[in-house]
Amino acid sequence: MPGVTAILVARDGGSAAERALERQVRPPDAVVVMDAGASLERLVSSLPPAQADDWLWILPGDAEPEPDALARLLGAVEVAPSVVIAGPKLVSIDDRTLLLSYGESVSQYGTTIALADDELDQSQHDVEDDVLAVVLPGMLVRRTMWDLLDGPDRGLPTVDAGLDLSIRARLAGGRVVRVAGARVAVHPGVQDFLRRKPLGDRSWDRVRRAAQLHRRMVYAPEAAVPLHWLSLLPLALVRVVGLLLGKRPGAIPGEIAAAFAAVFDGSVPAARASLRRTRRVDWPALLPLRTAPEVVRERRATARDRAYAASGLPDLVRARFLPGGLSITVAAAILGIVLALPLLGAGALTGGALLPLSSDLGALWANVGWGSRDGLDLVGPADPFHAVLALLGTLTPWAPSVSLVVLWVAAPALAALAAWWAATRLSTRAWPPVVAAALWVLAPPFLAALAEGRPTAVLVHVLLPWLILAVLSAPRSWSAAGAASLLFAGVAASAPSLAPVLVAAIVVWAFAHPRALVRLLAVPLPALVLAAPLLAAQFARGTPLALLADPGLPVASAVPSGWQLLLGSPSAGGWPALIESLGLPAFAATPAAVILLAPLAAVVLLALFLPGARRAVPATIVALGGLVTAVAAAHLAPATAGAQSVGIWPGAGLSLYWAGLLGAVVVALGALRRAAVVVGVAVLASAALAVAPTLVALVSGAGAVVPGDGRVLPAIVVAEAADDPGLGTLVLRPQADGSLAASVDRGAGTTLDRTSTFAATRAEPSVAQRELAELAGNLASRGGYDPAPVMARLGIEFVVLTPSPDAGADGIRERAAEALDAQAALEAVGDTARGSLWRFGAYEPVADGRPSPGLGALATAGQIAVIVFAVLLALPTGRRRRIAPLGATEDDAGDVFDADGFETDGFDEEHRG
Repeated sequence: MPGVTAILVARDGGSAAERALERQVRPPDAVVVMDAGASLERLVSSLPPAQADDWLWILPGDAEPEPDALARLLGAVEVAPSVVIAGPKLVSIDDRTLLLSYGESVSQYGTTIALADDELDQSQHDVEDDVLAVVLPGMLVRRTMWDLLDGPDRGLPTVDAGLDLSIRARLAGGRVVRVAGARVAVHPGVQDFLRRKPLGDRSWDRVRRAAQLHRRMVYAPEAAVPLHWLSLLPLALVRVVGLLLGKRPGAIPGEIAAAFAAVFDGSVPAARASLRRTRRVDWPALLPLRTAPEVVRERRATARDRAYAASGLPDLVRARFLPGGLSITVAAAILGIVLALPLLGAGALTGGALLPLSSDLGALWANVGWGSRDGLDLVGPADPFHAVLALLGTLTPWAPSVSLVVLWVAAPALAALAAWWAATRLSTRAWPPVVAAALWVLAPPFLAALAEGRPTAVLVHVLLPWLILAVLSAPRSWSAAGAASLLFAGVAASAPSLAPVLVAAIVVWAFAHPRALVRLLAVPLPALVLAAPLLAAQFARGTPLALLADPGLPVASAVPSGWQLLLGSPSAGGWPALIESLGLPAFAATPAAVILLAPLAAVVLLALFLPGARRAVPATIVALGGLVTAVAAAHLAPATAGAQSVGIWPGAGLSLYWAGLLGAVVVALGALRRAAVVVGVAVLASAALAVAPTLVALVSGAGAVVPGDGRVLPAIVVAEAADDPGLGTLVLRPQADGSLAASVDRGAGTTLDRTSTFAATRAEPSVAQRELAELAGNLASRGGYDPAPVMARLGIEFVVLTPSPDAGADGIRERAAEALDAQAALEAVGDTARGSLWRFGAYEPVADGRPSPGLGALATAGQIAVIVFAVLLALPTGRRRRIAPLGATEDDAGDVFDADGFETDGFDEEHRG
């Protein structure tokens, strides 16, 4: 009769298994209790010498084997003398119908494959008993085989200990079986039962990967070991990318730690020697017991489906993009073409805050980083917005400036699509998202940005709905969190004034979802990394508020009144300008806009008292945050342009304000059901009339934006700059107050990607700027001043006197032109579309003064790494929720809300599939 010694591995001295053993039909002959963390091999070696038919039964101290478990295990091995290891079914101690483990195998690449893993036990695995391996908990192993193999590999203290022991037993000539009738109830995560303390959730990935790498080094042929060892760290980097694509960034530290542990794994030589000593059969004998590649592919496909369903990212089919989403997007696209008719066919745009981009991608990307910022002596970081412009220009690599034309034409369609999709997160019905998309296109700050030529505000309006959608989905999806981080970076780069309120909103959202706290708090990280050099530079010179300045060309504008901001208008144009042109009293403009936007305001207020107010309240809070941001921005002027202070344009804050209002509108329309169509049409009609003056200005070409040819300086200057990028051009701009603004442009001129808030927000002029001001003042005045030494030192060859912006500047321009004509050191070239031009004949090219990369290159490399990390994490793998068909009634299936109060299709995205 076989003798059985049960070894119970207990933590804290407790042993539920010891009590269960007393109830066994066939009790063990001896019971040994050991503390978790002690050496199992050393314990077994201290037992009495083994007899031919002795067995060891390894059990966790808190396991509960069923009364006939040992009898059934022994029954299976007694009829098959070749069996040296037998494993029971491990079932959940809380639900004994749930199968936790029942045999293991490996893929063709050595990955551990659980033959049963967290599934209902319906006897589906009872047919086959021969398996490659079983886990160590619950294992019954022949004592002579244990002694031959010297127990589990010391390099596998937790995961894969039973798998490796079983594989070595088979290579030694024995069989491994699983016994369907033997059942042992265990707690989840039982494989760490040999450790003194259980593994934390974040440690399992590291332990599993370390076990796989250890087995790979032990099992590899002798000649392949050096290659495997050299590939450990490079392979870890490749797998990091795979983990990002698989939305498992939490496993990355474990992957890297496991790779380093494998590099310095000193237990490999002893394990390889033991394997050589005990092996009796060759590896091909195990091939039939490995998991077939097609089965592995099927398992991975199932896992991908689960991840796909859980990510919460857009899916046109499931979101029923047809007909509502497509219709409003097409309508907005047509509107965009109509509004941009004067601009169609242009190679670039100018006017307002618009300038062309650099003419080639190399120059465009070269301006992202550290460099000269004012054409003189100011060296500093680029604005994060330069990276946005570089990405935008890359979309039309043959002519980067064309990308801005495309943006202006496509912006309404892109904004409508973004708003529609974001609105589907608040309503499963078809009509409310369509209304939201139309109102988003008709938003006053968006149309004002198109009319006034403000690319930063246009980009913010297009990106903001995507950011809101991604942040709402981020608690349940790594893909959404990665996308949110990139969108946050784009929005914050385009409108730094929005960063504080967006950060505050994300912090509140994070604390509302403590399980996703770290994930959500990491959303602003790429934006912080992009802005870090500028942030450090502005704080170093004592101008922290300058970080809020609008990037791009600084353009002063009139500060809107409080009523205008409340109505969503960021400028004094629109109805006030129309009322004035009609000769009507100016005070009539505000009541007209109030009356037209009253239906929208009424629906927003109604949303707070209808079913779904739980979602309308956060939307109105977001709106309030946007309004406060807009009001604060309108009263800050951190930049200068010539003699004028330039405030922060409040349009970006008003876009957030408008987004919050539309969120409440969507909630209200969803609650109104049958009345939603009538109410939505009324709101749309009144909102369209409210922005009618701006629409007319855009269609008629009366806005500030005009087609351009891609140049900012006269053609002769651009031609000479092609061979001399350091060529300097003194640009004199007459001001309405009778002064001249002077600047030095290098090369082909200051394009949009060469503007700098670091230069525009300088608190005090530098020595070079004072010298430049003296030069400009003397050139614009008759006298005996000799500009040659200063112009030669500054590398200036041309002087451009731009046209007057208005009649008030005509006098100073005329006097400056006469003085320049009389200057002996200059020769007149002639008048051009961009102003009058003079050449300094004694010009000699100066050495390239561009700074060496240094720390700037290191900072750029770090920024690229973080952005790549976020991009890999954001690559889409998910689905969207369904949308009820147009005309859905109260008789349709009731709406279902998730934990955040957002409409969903009845089950949490984490548990789909």
